Amino acid sequence: MKKNRMYALLAACIVSALLFTACAKKTETKDNKVVNLWATGSDNVRQIFEALAADFNTASEYAGKYEVKLNFMLTGTGTQTLVDMVSAAYKAKQTNTDYDIVDLGGDDLSRVVSLIGEEAFVKLDPAKIPNAAGVSAQPPVAKGYLQPYRGTTVVLAYNSKKVSTPPKTTDELTKWIMNNPGRFVYNTPGTGGSGDSFVRTAVYNFIDDASAVMSDDEKWMKEWDPGFAYLAKIHPFMYKSGGSVVYPNKNQGTLDLLSNGEIDMCPTWADMLLSQRAAGTVPEYIKMTTIQPSFTGSVQGLIVPSFGSNKDGAFAFINYILSEQAQTMLVRKMAAIPLVDTTKMDLTGYEDLRDLDVSKFRVMSIGNLSTSFNERWDTEISTLP
Repeated sequence: MKKNRMYALLAACIVSALLFTACAKKTETKDNKVVNLWATGSDNVRQIFEALAADFNTASEYAGKYEVKLNFMLTGTGTQTLVDMVSAAYKAKQTNTDYDIVDLGGDDLSRVVSLIGEEAFVKLDPAKIPNAAGVSAQPPVAKGYLQPYRGTTVVLAYNSKKVSTPPKTTDELTKWIMNNPGRFVYNTPGTGGSGDSFVRTAVYNFIDDASAVMSDDEKWMKEWDPGFAYLAKIHPFMYKSGGSVVYPNKNQGTLDLLSNGEIDMCPTWADMLLSQRAAGTVPEYIKMTTIQPSFTGSVQGLIVPSFGSNKDGAFAFINYILSEQAQTMLVRKMAAIPLVDTTKMDLTGYEDLRDLDVSKFRVMSIGNLSTSFNERWDTEISTLP
C-alpha cells in the first residue's frame, strides 16, 4: 500500500511538473513583440529592408513596442519562391505562423492571389494605418488588402555622351538598335525584372486586347508569336562578347555593361539607376528616359496573411513605412518613387523622381504565365546563333 501511495504521489508530481512546463512554454511563446517580415528581390531590396527594420526597431514611434525581423529571399537563388511558401502554409491550414507581413508586387502578387485568394489575407484597417490616408496608388489586384508603399518602373537608360537624342517610341528604339549593332542588350528574363519588362512589353505590344497584360489565362500564349518573332529579329543586334550574343544575368549585369561603356543603352529599373548614380558607382552621364508604349511599372506593397501571429505589429510597420521618415529613407537609399506628398521632401539628387507619375505606369501582371513565357524565351531566343 505504501508503495502504491508513493507511486501515486510521484505520478501527481510528474503531472504537476508537466503542466507547469507547458504553461511556462505557452507564456514564453505568447510574445506579440516580434513581427516577422518576409520579402524577396535583388540585393538592393534586402539592403533597404534591413535599414527600415533597424530604423523601425530603434528610432520610430514603435521602438520598444515591436521588433521587426527580416526574412529575405534573394531572387533566383532557390527553387522554392516566397509565393510558394506562403501559399503552402495557407493550404496546409497552418495558424499562428511567422508570416506576419509579406512584401509583394507584380507577378508575385497576382500569382499568390490566384493560388489562395484574397481571403487568405487580412483586410486593411484604416484606423491602424492613418499614414495611408494620403496614398492614392492602388494595386492591380487585392485592393483593400495590399497597401502600396513605393512605386517602381523600368526606364530606358543611355550614355548621354554617345546618344544625344534618345528614342521616344518603340519604333525609334528598334531602329536605333539595328543601326547600332552590339550597343544594346537586356538581361536574361527570369533573372531580373528589367529584362522581364523589356521582353514582355515587346511581345504584348503586338496584342491588341488591353486585358491581356493583366491575365494569366493560357489562351494568350497563342498570341505571343508576333512578339517572339520581333525578339528574334533584333537578337543579332544585341551585345556580343567573343563574337556571340550574350544576355547578362540580373538587372545589375546590364547596368554594369552600360556604366563600363560596353553598351550605350539598356532597360533598367529607375531606382537602381538613380541610387547607384547618387552613390557614384554609375557615371553622371548615364541618363534615363521613357518611351511609348512604355515599359512596365507597378506599385510594391505590404500584405498581412490571416495565418500570421502578429497582425497589430504588422499594421504598425505598414503605418511606419508610409511615414515621411521611412519614405525619405526609401528615396535616399533606394531611389524608390514615394507614394506620399513629396512637397516637403528633399529630393536633391533624385529630382528625376518627380517626373515619374505612378498613376500613368503601364502595369503588367501575368502570374503563372511568366514561367511559360521565360521557358519559351530560353528555347527560342537564347539558343539563336
